[in-house]
Amino acid sequence: MLIAPFFLWGTAMVAMKGVLPVTTPLFVAGVRLVPAGVLILLVTVLLRLPQPQTKKAWLWIGLFALLDGLMFQGFLAEGLDRTGAGLGSVMIDSQPIAIALLSNWLFSEQIGPWGGLGLLVGVTGISLIGLPDDWLLSWVNDTSVSLSVSVQSLFDNGEWLMLLASLSMALGTVSIRFVSRHVHPVVATGWHMIIGGIPLFVMSGLWETQQWTNLDSVGWLSLTYATVFGSAIAYGLFFYIASSGNLTSFTSLTFLTPVFALIFSNLLLGEVLSSLQWVGVLFTIISIYLINQREKLNALGKQVVENN
Repeated sequence: MLIAPFFLWGTAMVAMKGVLPVTTPLFVAGVRLVPAGVLILLVTVLLRLPQPQTKKAWLWIGLFALLDGLMFQGFLAEGLDRTGAGLGSVMIDSQPIAIALLSNWLFSEQIGPWGGLGLLVGVTGISLIGLPDDWLLSWVNDTSVSLSVSVQSLFDNGEWLMLLASLSMALGTVSIRFVSRHVHPVVATGWHMIIGGIPLFVMSGLWETQQWTNLDSVGWLSLTYATVFGSAIAYGLFFYIASSGNLTSFTSLTFLTPVFALIFSNLLLGEVLSSLQWVGVLFTIISIYLINQREKLNALGKQVVENN
């Protein structure tokens, strides 16, 4: 249950890989939200979950829709259209750092030295997975030049949009704790996808053309998988689990998303993992262990110090 959202997001990335070049980003973002939101709400009706009743509930859902629906999906879609998929996925999947800091500030969740080390190792891991080997090696060989080029490209291309997308989802994830005080988190997830997705369809109609002209049956099947499994089921589970429990530990599993994407790209698309990517997979697994076991590791460290 804990790993399922990240497995579904990773496999949905593989399904979407061949679709993005033949459609438009805002249309894809809308398709991933509105139909998925309808599906979630139908399930909540079947389960007889209470719908939002108060003004506060709708206000929190509206904020949730703005942050995680409209802003996250909009920035993500436009950012992916302007930047490489590898760098984009690294920037999106680095959001556990922002969530850990926000959770520490708002909910007093302790990060600790082992948790901080785990976050650092995780970002290193997804960087090795998502960034081109040649770029990484050139950056190591000439740090000053590569860093200046990276900062320049941040504003020239779509990387800044991916940073905004990552921050938007981090804020949306943290906000679910407040939303769930007024409405069931799964109900809120369904409504926020519809409310946040409709403006994306409107903007697509105003600014984009030929959204579905070049889509074939395989393309529509990929969109359907991304909508049902990569959005409706994945987001429903994600925000239900995120509404309670430790956000820092749970969202650290986001580091698994590019790992699943790599594995299924290898199995289904024949893509070969480089040596650096395998090291990145190992780093990612280590980071998740460090973050989820940080309290035990901190206690063990204190015990060793006291015994000495």
